Formats: sequence, structure tokens, C-alpha cells
Amino acid sequence: MFPIMMGRMGLVFAMLWGCTLCEMPSSMHQTAQGTLKFGDVPAVVYETHAYYEPGPIGILFHMVHAFLYVVQPNPFPRDLITSVAQQRYGDVRQQYQKAIYYELGFIICASVGILFILIMPVVGLFFCLCRCCDNCGGEMHQRQKKNAECQRGCFVTFLFVTSVMISAGVLCAYVANQNLSNELKGVRHLVNSNFRDLHMLLNHTPAQIEYMVSQYTIARSKIVSDLDNIGPLLGNRIHEQLAKDVFPALDGALNMAGTMRETKEALENVNSSLEVLREANKDLQQKLSNVQANLRNTLNDPACSAPNVSRTCTSIRNSLVQLSINANFNGLPDVNTQLSNVKKVLKTDLSNIVQKGYSMFNDTPNIVKNQTKSIIAGVKTMLDSIGANITALTKQYPIQNLLDNLALNLSYSQSYVQDYFALIDQYDFYRWLGCLVMCCLVALILAFNFLGILCGYCGYDKHASPTTRGCISNTGGNLLMAGAGFSFIFSWLLMSIVVITFTIGGNFEKLVCEPFHNKALFKVIDTPYLINPVWKNFLPGFLYQDPEINLTFESLYSDCKQNNGVYGALQLEHIFNVSKFLNTSIYTKNVLDMLGNINVNMSAVILLEDAGRQNLINFTQTGIGDINYPAYLAEINKGITKVDLLSFANDLEAQADQLAKGALENALKGHASNIRSIHSQQVIPMEQAMRTLSQNIQFLQRTASGLPNKVNDVLSSIAAAQYLVSQNATYVIIQETENYMDVIVSYFIQYLNWVKNSLSFEVATCKPIANVVDTADIFICNFVVDSLNTFWFGLGCSTVFLIPSIVISVKLAKFYRRMDTEDVYDDSSVSGTWHFTL
Repeated sequence: MFPIMMGRMGLVFAMLWGCTLCEMPSSMHQTAQGTLKFGDVPAVVYETHAYYEPGPIGILFHMVHAFLYVVQPNPFPRDLITSVAQQRYGDVRQQYQKAIYYELGFIICASVGILFILIMPVVGLFFCLCRCCDNCGGEMHQRQKKNAECQRGCFVTFLFVTSVMISAGVLCAYVANQNLSNELKGVRHLVNSNFRDLHMLLNHTPAQIEYMVSQYTIARSKIVSDLDNIGPLLGNRIHEQLAKDVFPALDGALNMAGTMRETKEALENVNSSLEVLREANKDLQQKLSNVQANLRNTLNDPACSAPNVSRTCTSIRNSLVQLSINANFNGLPDVNTQLSNVKKVLKTDLSNIVQKGYSMFNDTPNIVKNQTKSIIAGVKTMLDSIGANITALTKQYPIQNLLDNLALNLSYSQSYVQDYFALIDQYDFYRWLGCLVMCCLVALILAFNFLGILCGYCGYDKHASPTTRGCISNTGGNLLMAGAGFSFIFSWLLMSIVVITFTIGGNFEKLVCEPFHNKALFKVIDTPYLINPVWKNFLPGFLYQDPEINLTFESLYSDCKQNNGVYGALQLEHIFNVSKFLNTSIYTKNVLDMLGNINVNMSAVILLEDAGRQNLINFTQTGIGDINYPAYLAEINKGITKVDLLSFANDLEAQADQLAKGALENALKGHASNIRSIHSQQVIPMEQAMRTLSQNIQFLQRTASGLPNKVNDVLSSIAAAQYLVSQNATYVIIQETENYMDVIVSYFIQYLNWVKNSLSFEVATCKPIANVVDTADIFICNFVVDSLNTFWFGLGCSTVFLIPSIVISVKLAKFYRRMDTEDVYDDSSVSGTWHFTL
């Protein structure tokens, strides 16, 4: 079946080219992860540029097209043509009214031309007979008129203008005739260029197909790379999914290990701070007692008995009771027991145990890699067999034989066309010569007109009488009459040529060329059931015996015009479905089955050893919750002394200043200075120690608050994460394995899509096929039809203007030819009387 279909496809190529022949004589490497780049299929640069630019003569072509639009403004009669074609001409009479309406402009113009052809010889015959009878200007006598000079000047002007119009028409015809011959000389190069492009299409296609097959190695290399990196790829994905539960649990245990160390440091700081405060408190009490004693001795001085001093001394004496300590740290219990318990707990390095859990869990990629070695080896072996199968399947279809046959037929066609070039040149020479003769006939008439005007103008003597005109003037008149005579002789022949070429060329332009350019012609050809009444679409019915496929000549031409591939343009998937040929389910079924056997066992991963669990439990039993935190906070919140020593010293000094200068004043100021010294040396360090004690007690209180619950939460999280990793990770592993397999399969899919895209747009690009059709269009429409239409347009204008040329030439000849008789005015006779002089 395949050779038959491919043979028909080749026949379609032959038809496209054969129609042209008949018409011519007759008328990735990988980029981002997961994405592959297969590169571009080796492109073929075709030689032919099927584009025609007429140059200056294009102005004439546009004029002719405008004239034809005036003659035939109706749209393309698609319905009429398809209706007639589908009836197989059995009932054409029912459509004649539509046909006449469409061709009305051509019919009118052709009818006028036929009337011209029929009437002009008859008119010429009667004109000659009439002149022979001395009528119709045949009498060699010219009556004198007062406006004779004005008439002669007008006739000369009108004839000159008319002759110029005729000259423009014949020049247009000559240019069109010469343009056709010149363009036909380039047809051979254009046709040979098309043949070379078609050969390039056939010769490069096998290499392009081979390139597509070879690019499977890119997909295979990427798959092998992913298989070799299954640990990082699949293992990291499993690790990433499980880490959402594992890492928070391990982080909680690690944080608890840090809390243990911080608790030990806090307990040590409490003990040290408490010891410092107790010693400092004892020393401070001693110094304050000494200050009180010294002040009492000073206040017992007789100077305090003076009336002005006694009140001040009494005030100072009453305030001495404030010089004593306020906080008593000796009654606070120490935390040696708790510190000893925490140190025992810290003998077990919980941080190291947790880090082991991290390490074992982070080794998931290596676990996956080690447990899938045998599966990966089997998949690699299978990939090699898949590549061999793809290469073998491409050999099953005789593509090379088909291309060789097409190339052989193409060579025969090229030889056939080459043989016709000489015949085309010969016939073109005959055509050129015939058209040149037609132009020469008009040029002959123009020569008589211009020479007649020149001789008549140069030899005319206004003082000479009609019977005494000179030889040159008489010759000019005779030349004008000769031009009129030849106009009668040749005008009907010229008009015959014009009518024939106008009918053929005009209709061809409106019914073939113009519809081809606006795609209306394709719509006619692609009309369902037009060519074959049984087939809806002829082209797929002929190629694939399936007329329901939506493949048309227009779509084929458009795709080839865009230089798409033959596979997509001809929809070859109906005989060679590359999707089925490279079906991923065929090539990946076994691969997926093998990868589906991946079963990663992570039961060996221990997140937290039993020693770590016991260590956490022991931490809750260290007794930090039994510390009397309210007692500590109560003493901490008290001041070191009952009174601020600096304020007391300042007040004492102020009271001393109220006393008279003397020993008492100096003694009191000395005591104030001593109190300040005690504050700076004793109180300030104790305040710093109290702040340290406060911070550590508050930390211990926060740590001890709900410590068992916190540890239980950590242990529960660890247990849940351990269960997930050891017992319940199957779902995650299966899900990530499927995602991994999807990535592997995606490489096959990418290769398949690239092959399909390359076949549709890059392999065997059919631009030469569209170029063949465009070349036929250029040859027939641009070279032949446009030149032919321009020829009849110019020749027709010249022929039409022969009518006024005849009339004016006959009228003007009277003013230049020598007459046999004339009108003479005799003065001796009766006034106002004219006599004829013979």
C-alpha cells in the first residue's frame, strides 16, 4: 500500500510540474534542565526567486488592467463555472444568461470591433467609388472661403494630434511586442533554475531524514545523564519532600541541645553571682555600720549643742538608721543540685547525635543511587535497543527508491522541456515578426500623415491659387490621400487582430490570471465534487483514497509558498503517521515498567538515637523547675541599701554647708565623701551582679516553664518524622518516582515533537513546487498575457484613431493638392459675381 501511495504522491509532483510544462509551450543540544535543543535541520537554499518586476512597462500593464476592469467590472463567476463544470456541460443553456451578463463588456467591445471590420472595407469601397464620380471631395475644385486659412490650420493641428495618438498606440504595441520577446529569452534560465531546485529538494531530503534520526542520540544522552544522576535528581526530590517534616523535628532537638548548654551556663552564673553578692553584702554591712558609728561620734561634738546647729545635728542623727542593707542574699538557696544534674545530662552530646540524624537523612541521594543501580543498567541497555529500532524502522519504507524515481522522471521532463526551447524561440520569432508587420502598417500610415503635413506645410504658398500650387504642396496632399487610402485598406485587418487578441487575452486575464492572484481560482478547483463527482476533495481522494481529508490545492500551494515541508503540506501523516511511528508508549513502555520497579527503602535512616531520646527525658528531670524563683526575684527587686547612698551623701553635704565654718562642717563633709566612695566601690558592683543574677534567673524560669511539654513535643515530632521516613515514605517515593519518569518520557516527547515540527516545516521544504506554479504564472500571465493585452491595447487605440485621421486627411488634402479648377473674382464684371476658370 505504501509504495502505491508514495507513487501517487510523486505523480502529484509530476502533475504540478507537468501542468506547468503544458502551459508554457501552449501559452538540540540541552539547554535548561529538562529542555532539549536538537538544532535545525540542514536547510536547503533554493536558487529560484519566482518574482517578476515589469519595470517601466508596468505602467502600461496597469493601464490595460484598468481598461479591462472598466470593460469587465464583475467579480469572478465562481458559482457559474462550478455549476457548469459539475453539470458536465449537459445543461449549459440554463447558464447562458449569467454568462452573457458576465461577458457583456467583452461582447460589446468585440461587437464594435466586428462592425468596424465589416464596415470599414465597405465604407472604403463606397468612398472610392464616390470620389471617382467627383463626389466626396473627389472633384478637383476648391471653393474659396474667407476662413480657409483658419480651417487649414485647424485641420493640420487635428491631424497632427491624431497622428501623435496613433504613434503613441503603435509605440505601445511595439514595446509590448519587444517586451514579450525579451522576457522569453529569460524563460530558459528561470525554468532551469526551477529544475535545479527540484533536484536539490530530492537530493537533500535523505540527508535531512538521516539528520532527524541521528538526533535521537541527544535525547538518549540526556536520558542517560539523568539516569546516572538519579541520586541527585530523584533522591533530592524525595529528600526535599520528606524534609518538610524531618527538618523541623531535628531542628527542635538541636535547639533543645542548645537550651541544655544555655541552662548549664545560667546555673553557673546564678551560683557565681549569688556567691559574689553574699560576700559583698557582708562587707557592705560592715562598712555602713562603721559609717554610722563615726557619724554618731561626730554628732556628739559640743559644737552640735549650739542653738543654730542642734537642729541640723538632730536631723542627721535621726537619718542614720537608713544607712543599712536592704537585700539579704544569704537566705536564698543555691542551685548546685540542678547544676550537677544538668552537667550529667550534658555528658551525652545531643548535638552530635542530632547531626548524625541530619547526616543520615541528607544521604538520601546516595541511598537512591545505590538501590537503583541494577534498574538503571537495564534501562540503558533498553535505550540502545530503542535507537536501533528507530534506525531499522526508517529502512522499512522505500523513500530512497521513490526519490530516485522522481529524480529520474524529473530529468526526463527537463530534457523534454529543453527540446522545446528551440521551438519556442522559432515560434516567438514568427510572432514577433507578424506583430512587427502590424506595427509597420500603422507606421506606414503615420509616415504618409507626417510627410503629408510636412510637405504641405513647407510647400504651401498662400498667394498661389489652387490651380497653381507648387509640387511640394501637391505632394503633401497626395501623401495625405495615400495615408487615408492605406487606412481603409489595412484598418479592418488591424482591427481583426485587435478583436482576436482582445477576446483571448482579456478573458484569460479576467478568468485565469486575476483569479489566480486573489486565490479565487483555487476555490474553484477545490470545490467539492467538482473534478470527481464521487470525491469531496479530489487531491486526498487521488493520493490516499480518502476524499474526506481536508487537503486542497490552495492549502498545498500556500504551505509550499511559505516553504513548509512536504510532510505537512501534503498531510502525509495519513500514509506515514510519525506520531504512531514514534509513539512514546511503544518505546517507553518497557522503560516505564523498569523504572516503576524503583522501591527506595529508607528504614535504615535513624533520625535520633535512643541515647538522644533518653537525654531529652533526663533534661526534664534535672530539677530546674524546683528552684524558688519568686524568692530570687523578690530579693533581686529590692534595692542594695535602704536609702540611695549618693542621695544621702548629697543631703549630708548640703546640711554641712548650713553650718558655720569649722571642724564640724569639715567632719560631716568627710563622712559624705566616704559614703560616696562606698557607693562606687561596693554598691555599683553589687548592682551589676544583681542584674546578671536577674537575667539568668528569668532565663531559667522561662526554660523550666512547661519544659516537660516542650521535650515531649520534640520527641513526638521526632517520632512522627521517623515513622514517615521509615514506614510511610512510600507515597512520597512513588509520587517523586512518577515525576522522575515523566521527565524521562518528556525527552521522548520532545524528540517526537521536534521530528513532527521538522517534518512539517524544515524537511523537504516544498518551495520549489510553489515556484513552479509561480513560474508558470509569471510566464503565462506576466510575460504572455500582459504583453499580449498591451499589444492589442496600443494597436486598437491606433486603429480607432485611423477614423478621424482619414476624415481630417481628406479634408486637409484639399488645401495642399493642385486643383483643376478654381473660383476667380472678376473686377470688370458685375460686383459680387464669381466665375469658374477652367
